[in-house]
Amino acid sequence: MYRKQKRSWMKHLDFTIIDLICLMVSMIGAYFLRFDGGWLFDSDDWQHLFIVMILIDVVVVFFMEPYTGILRRNRFQELRATMEHGVIIFSAILVYLYIIKQSQVYSRPTLFVFIIFSVIFEYMARVLWKRLVRFNKLQDKNKSEMLVVAEADGVEECLFEIAHNKYTDFKVMGVAVIDKDMRGQHIQGIPVVADGDSLMDFIRISVVDEVFIDGNSKNAVEQIGQELVELGITVHITLIHSNKMLPNRLMETYASYIVMTSSMRVASNRQVLIKRLMDIVGSIVGLVFTLILLIIFGPIIFFQSPGPVFYKSIRIGKNGRKFTFYKFRTMYLDADERKKELMEQNEMEGNMFKIENDPRIIPIGHFMRKYSLDEFPQFLNVLKGDMSLVGTRPPTQDEFEQYEYHHKARLGIKPGLTGMWQVSGRSDIKNFEDVVALDTEYISNWSVFLDISILLKTVGVVLTGKGSK
Repeated sequence: MYRKQKRSWMKHLDFTIIDLICLMVSMIGAYFLRFDGGWLFDSDDWQHLFIVMILIDVVVVFFMEPYTGILRRNRFQELRATMEHGVIIFSAILVYLYIIKQSQVYSRPTLFVFIIFSVIFEYMARVLWKRLVRFNKLQDKNKSEMLVVAEADGVEECLFEIAHNKYTDFKVMGVAVIDKDMRGQHIQGIPVVADGDSLMDFIRISVVDEVFIDGNSKNAVEQIGQELVELGITVHITLIHSNKMLPNRLMETYASYIVMTSSMRVASNRQVLIKRLMDIVGSIVGLVFTLILLIIFGPIIFFQSPGPVFYKSIRIGKNGRKFTFYKFRTMYLDADERKKELMEQNEMEGNMFKIENDPRIIPIGHFMRKYSLDEFPQFLNVLKGDMSLVGTRPPTQDEFEQYEYHHKARLGIKPGLTGMWQVSGRSDIKNFEDVVALDTEYISNWSVFLDISILLKTVGVVLTGKGSK
């Protein structure tokens, strides 16, 4: 799943909030100085103006977009922009007071002090926040991993344009030259990781969030793009030519390129924000229940099988990322070693392992698994951002290494505590291809309401123990 680039005033919501806070502090401070320590909210008139000032700032930001290019401004340019913003707010307040014919009610020196404070506070806050934002971007934290695909003749120009901007939301982790084997070489400091023959194999086993395809390349551009979208990878193609094969198309700008972007599912910023807020709230509530379960079942687990109460393993998350996965331990300590002995009894067809009456499970483990109580520590994974409340189940490293190309599509979204498979009677599903089909259906049709529906169904599954063995 791909998150659309932020547009308009929403792109700099952080600066909007920072400026608004500075304006509020400035007005409160100006009133405090003018009226010898007075509290602004003790005055109905000033409280009214305080609210009007907030509304004026929201309107100014929405229609005038004062933060366009803010990260590229130097300090002198920022000072000028801050002063312009302050003058606009001050002028709008004066016009409002003139229209309602109440300008005599308010102290003009207080308003002048307010605007001076607002420019000083906003400027300092903007400069400091920009330093933090730039620092984080330079650290490559939370950036998506991008692979550039181009031909040998155009790869130099393509990388020059797209790979060296420090303040993007993506990091070019490698380049694939599809018409020449240049693996092992570096172009402008970027490693050549694949050629045309090895491209799909590299993507299958590597962390790749997005692929940028140079449209000047003539070798089956759209065929490559279609195959990558089917793997759950977000694809950007420079607009030389395109047809209707790529789903969820939208126009975007990467460096100086205008590209056609396609993905299995394109989510708006609002949808992504709501999903993350649901994850945070849900995980906090879930961790409270996890603590209660730890107090109840922790001693029982230790008594029946001395050792750690929690089970940790490395799982594969979104687009191949590795993370530490938490559960209550419901098996004996040698469970991983004994798995090899039980492979012949595996009831699943494909890259998953499951057997009925697994002898590795401790006595209390059967009860905990029936009602999915062993899953509760994963709320920590959700809070950390490795997982979501709803998604696809994360495979083990061994399972992931056996994936075929189309299997990686189920990793195109964050793994979840629950998902389509879990609420579709997972004990009755024996074929891994059916699991992949359910997961790709979920990603392609994802919506906030679908997540809510799956969560409600999950509550019923957990309470009844249905579909869990």
